Amino acid sequence: MTSSNELQPSPVPPFHGRSAVVTGSTSGIGAAIARVLAARGAHVIVSGRDPRRGEAVVAGIRAADGKADFVPADLAGDCDAVREFAVRATVAAGGRVDILVNNAGIYPATSTPELPDDALDAMLAVNIRAPHVLVAQMAPEMAARGSGVIVTIGSWMAAVGSPFAALYTATKAADEQMTRSWAAEFGSRGVRVNAVAPGITLTPGNESARPVIEQMAAGTPAGVPITPEDIAQAVAFLASEEARMIHGATLYVDGGITATRLT
Repeated sequence: MTSSNELQPSPVPPFHGRSAVVTGSTSGIGAAIARVLAARGAHVIVSGRDPRRGEAVVAGIRAADGKADFVPADLAGDCDAVREFAVRATVAAGGRVDILVNNAGIYPATSTPELPDDALDAMLAVNIRAPHVLVAQMAPEMAARGSGVIVTIGSWMAAVGSPFAALYTATKAADEQMTRSWAAEFGSRGVRVNAVAPGITLTPGNESARPVIEQMAAGTPAGVPITPEDIAQAVAFLASEEARMIHGATLYVDGGITATRLT
């Protein structure tokens, strides 16, 4: 018989023994996703173009007793470069990837006539081509094992008309459509595919625009901007067993802006 004063064993974290690759996770939303998944037991592969920032995220995770490694990636590269990243990330994850989070994205906030050709090409490459190549590389291995989760980060702007950033919103709409198609393609073989659409989000990268962001968010039901941690919690939910019956969905974590359009 054990005394009521004895320490009880800690519950096993929900993602214990699982690995996760999070693209674009050296800062902002991606870094928050990496931290939350690691805090719940996953071995997280942090990726991005800046090794210094990537290693800082890894160090923070390890300082909190989590498990993480950094694998550099420039997802604006050609298809072979993205495939090569997928191989390196899989090796770093211990030979298998259980969770893929397609978070990397670029957002040139310009009008259609002002969008430079190089920015157009980079946006198509990072926001659409890279997730497609990564899923093509990783989903078949998940399906062969009969388990896996893919979460792609979309945007509330994919659901509405906007007078700026037309191509960006189109790339996010494409991500949501690929999510539905991938759910149909891989779901019956044990791979759950969903998306999270952030709303007006305040990150360290756009802190200088805080007054504008807060003003935009003030007219939403939530009344305040979304945080990276809000998005990370939604990703963790979709990756968990609690979401086992959710396939092909886009979860709008947007403070209500898409449904109500109060602004």
